Amino acid sequence: MIVVTGATGNVGRPLVRALAEAGEQVTALSRGLSAPPDVPAGVRHRRADLADPESLKPAFDGADALFLLYSGDMPAAGADAGAILDAARAGGVRRVVFLSSQGVGTGRHSPEFEDGVKGSGLEWTVLRPGGFDSNAFQWAEAVRTRRTVTAPFGDVALPTIDPDDIAAVAEAALRKPGHGGSTYVLTGPEPVSPRQQAAAIGDALGEEVRFAEQSRTEARTQMLRFMPEPVVEATLGILGDPSPEEQRVSPDVARVLGRAPGTFAEWATRNAAAFR
Repeated sequence: MIVVTGATGNVGRPLVRALAEAGEQVTALSRGLSAPPDVPAGVRHRRADLADPESLKPAFDGADALFLLYSGDMPAAGADAGAILDAARAGGVRRVVFLSSQGVGTGRHSPEFEDGVKGSGLEWTVLRPGGFDSNAFQWAEAVRTRRTVTAPFGDVALPTIDPDDIAAVAEAALRKPGHGGSTYVLTGPEPVSPRQQAAAIGDALGEEVRFAEQSRTEARTQMLRFMPEPVVEATLGILGDPSPEEQRVSPDVARVLGRAPGTFAEWATRNAAAFR
C-alpha cells in the first residue's frame, strides 16, 4: 500500500492516477471530508491532517510506502516531521519520498523537514523541484477576462517544471529500486520568463495575451494575502534575483525517467481550457 499526502494537489493528483494505473494499492489523503470526484476507482480516500498525527494513524496502517508533501504553511499549522514519520513507521511504512523544495538546497528555505526525513530511519528519497508550471493558474481569471498576465520580474527566466513530471519521478522512487538515499533537483528543460509564459499561454489559446509587469512591492502585498511572510520573501528572492543554481537546468528528471521533462508551452497547451 502506498499512501499519498496532498492527493488533490497538482502533484498528488497525477501521482495517485499513475500509481493506480500501475496496479498499486493507493490511499489518497486530503483534508477534505469527501473524496474528490477524480479519484480513480479502487483508490481508498482518507481524511487526514499532517498537523494532527492521530488522524494519520488509520491511513498509515498496513502501508509500506509514503509520498510526503511539504508546503510552506506546514510549520505555521503545527506540522511536525518527527510526529508524522513516527506515525508512518508505526503503521508499517518503510520507504518515504519527500517532496521538498529547491530552496532548501540553495539556502532560502529551512532544511528542518528534510533533516527529519533523512534522520527517520526509513529509506528516503528527497525531491527538490523548482517553480511549478502550474503556478500560472494564478493568472487564469485575468487571462479569461482580460487576456492579461500580471507578474513581477517579467524578464527573469527560471526552468519551471510540469507537476506531472514531478509525479512521474515520485512514482519511480516509490515503486522501483535504486532511489533510496538520493536527492533529486527537478526542473524543466529550459529557463522561461513570465513574459514568455504569457506568450505561450496566448499561443495555446490562439490569441494574444498581454503581459503587465508588477513592482516587487505590489507582488509582495498580493502574495502576503495567502502566504507566510518568510515564504513570500524567499519566493520573491528566487523570482527576482535567482542564483546561478536556481537558473540551472538539472539533468535529474531525464536521469530518472529516461526522457526530457516537458516544456512550459506543452503544459500550457494541455491546460488551455483553464485560461479560455
